[in-house]
Amino acid sequence: MGKQKKGKIHFAWWVLLGLSIMIGLARGGINNAGGLFLTPVTKDLGIGMGSLSLYFSISSIVTMLFLPIAGKMMAKYDIRGLLIFAIILQAGSFAMFGLMNSVWGWYVFSIPMAIGSIFVATMAGPVIINRWFKKHNGLAMGMMMAAVGLFGAIIQPMVGNFIAEHGWRNAYITLGLVVMVIVIPVVLLTIRLKPEQKGLLPYGIQETATGGGQAARTDIGVTMAAAKKSLAFYSLLLFFFFMTAIASFAQHIAPYAMGIGYDVEFAGKVMGSFMVGMLVGALAFGFLTDKIGARNTGVFSMLCGMVAIGLLIFIPGNAAIFSIAIGIFGFVTASIGTLAPLITTAVFGMKEYSQIYATLGIGLAVAGIVALPGYGYVFDLTGSYTPVLYTIIVMLLINIALIIMAFKGKKRLENAGSWN
Repeated sequence: MGKQKKGKIHFAWWVLLGLSIMIGLARGGINNAGGLFLTPVTKDLGIGMGSLSLYFSISSIVTMLFLPIAGKMMAKYDIRGLLIFAIILQAGSFAMFGLMNSVWGWYVFSIPMAIGSIFVATMAGPVIINRWFKKHNGLAMGMMMAAVGLFGAIIQPMVGNFIAEHGWRNAYITLGLVVMVIVIPVVLLTIRLKPEQKGLLPYGIQETATGGGQAARTDIGVTMAAAKKSLAFYSLLLFFFFMTAIASFAQHIAPYAMGIGYDVEFAGKVMGSFMVGMLVGALAFGFLTDKIGARNTGVFSMLCGMVAIGLLIFIPGNAAIFSIAIGIFGFVTASIGTLAPLITTAVFGMKEYSQIYATLGIGLAVAGIVALPGYGYVFDLTGSYTPVLYTIIVMLLINIALIIMAFKGKKRLENAGSWN
């Protein structure tokens, strides 16, 4: 599949492998492991769940403010140097949590951790894949997001066991250092920003050039100016907000499990189920969108979410059902990385996609700021996550309505002659 005429594997596939390892460890390892530490840290240091999970909000605020700067830096500086600096910031800050005795440590180190994470976990993948893959672009993106699920499914249970056996401090330090040691050589060996740096053309450029149709399709769609005045835009902005708020519960899965009587090892295994669900979701949403369309796939995803949350509300005490429910929830959470871009493309086309998607991303950042500590404070006030679960069901229902409204808004844009 990825071969050049000489029978050699195109370097684009090595770039994808490197990105998958880097993002798998940064997101599936460090970013998604944060929730496993919440209960042990709050108990050990006597910090409230809301106060500790506030550090996720600080990360979200930093992300929102720093994203435009990161885009300019990626255009200006050597990508490998930037990514090595970024992984040292992200994984190094995570390791530093292991030395902290006050909640202020998490607040302070969440800032460099978020800045590093923007480059390694958010920006690098889509930017580099778009440069290297003219063919199989969607497949490459899906494979990279699936790596997040795969790495997470392996790492989360290991971290849960490590915390139980060696304590949360050693777990923070060990995971942070291991990620740095693996990612730095991977970046040096495999990552290049552009094919020209290896004297190559992007993968599949000949076929897309001769096919004509694919190249012609990329500039059809709606302008940013027209999009911003549409019902579709504000429907999707709210969809992004609620989808991220729903997915933010992932960081509270481990405290929820431990709060109803499960131990930290089980919480680690359950986070493994969550990451397997994400892995399947990342691959499935691209396939389903091709088969039944982005609108129907979005509605199907929200209905799956309702099944998962329903099981958590009504049968939380059964370990097997709890694990299945969290797996389904992981499947739904993959909507952010895979389904959100696909719905945006389906509604607005590719004409000014990056500007539209980046602006809709404000919904993602704001939801992270509000929802993550919000769930923690609800737990502090009520001693239970049940009110949060009922709120998530309401948000899933709202999202079904928002998806339908977004596609109605698309029809209006087409009727007004804005889609061209």
